[in-house]
Amino acid sequence: MKKVLRVLLQGFLGLTALLAVLAGLFAYFLYTPEPALPQLSGNLSKGTIEVAGVKHSYRTYVPKDLPKGAPLVLVMHGSGEGPQRIRIGTGYAFERLADQHGFAVVYPKAYASDWNDCSRIGDKELNGVRGDDVGFLSALVDKLVSELALDPARVFAAGVSNGGSMAMRLALEQPGRYKAVAAVVANVPAAENFQCKPEAQKATSVMIMNGTEDPLVPFAGGEINLLGLFYKGGPIVSSRASAQYFANWAQLAGEPLTSEKTVAEGVRVEQNRWSQDGKAEIELVSIHGGGHGLPQPYSQRPRLLGPSPMEPNGAAMIWAFFERQPK
Repeated sequence: MKKVLRVLLQGFLGLTALLAVLAGLFAYFLYTPEPALPQLSGNLSKGTIEVAGVKHSYRTYVPKDLPKGAPLVLVMHGSGEGPQRIRIGTGYAFERLADQHGFAVVYPKAYASDWNDCSRIGDKELNGVRGDDVGFLSALVDKLVSELALDPARVFAAGVSNGGSMAMRLALEQPGRYKAVAAVVANVPAAENFQCKPEAQKATSVMIMNGTEDPLVPFAGGEINLLGLFYKGGPIVSSRASAQYFANWAQLAGEPLTSEKTVAEGVRVEQNRWSQDGKAEIELVSIHGGGHGLPQPYSQRPRLLGPSPMEPNGAAMIWAFFERQPK
């Protein structure tokens, strides 16, 4: 009997040790404290809209006393996430900027776990129904522009990860609706994985902001995956090739204007900008030493997603890009 108890005790201690190790690994690689909710002037509200018989949800942040004719910024979440997660993951950065610069923010929720972006492999269904994400976002923009008296000529879209890929789709297929888009940690799918139908007669301005040490969406191109095991999203081209794709689409000839600076912790920010009077602007922001996430000073991202620099303020760079587009 004592021998049995000894074996059981050893087994219990072994299991306890294993759980402690797993908890430690979880804390090290996955856990990050949430940023403190800043003092904001406006209100966050929930809403729904039905498009083609499918009910979609979203959250809207409107600063206090927002004037008529203000801009609208869509902020799209990553794979398997939602509005609250992208708010936290960006450190509430877009709401902070909305208070400072006077624009409305909407966080739409993908119908399925992912946005149906330009990737064939990324197509998602829920209960056998494939949501029309492009149609949903179009209807949502119309609804909010009408309800909040916003400027339909200053509608912008930004997204992180799968949300960034969706921003690329909006740029290509509805360039007349979005004045500019920003895609963070996202690249253009390779030819065999590409399903978008780009508008040939019109282009909109596009910013791509990617980290060179992203373990999920490879900066140099290749297969989207995490450690070769999780979330396989198909082949993509490199970040530079993605920017060049949009520059060619916007008919911007020649080499980009290049600049770079070093920020805190040795992180280097390289900017390549294609521009020409009367045409869309394309910009590639390469965060040398950055991982998978929007760099911002309010919170760090899980270590599993690579380095998490607190500079530059990616959201502020995105808004500056949006704001300088000709009215």
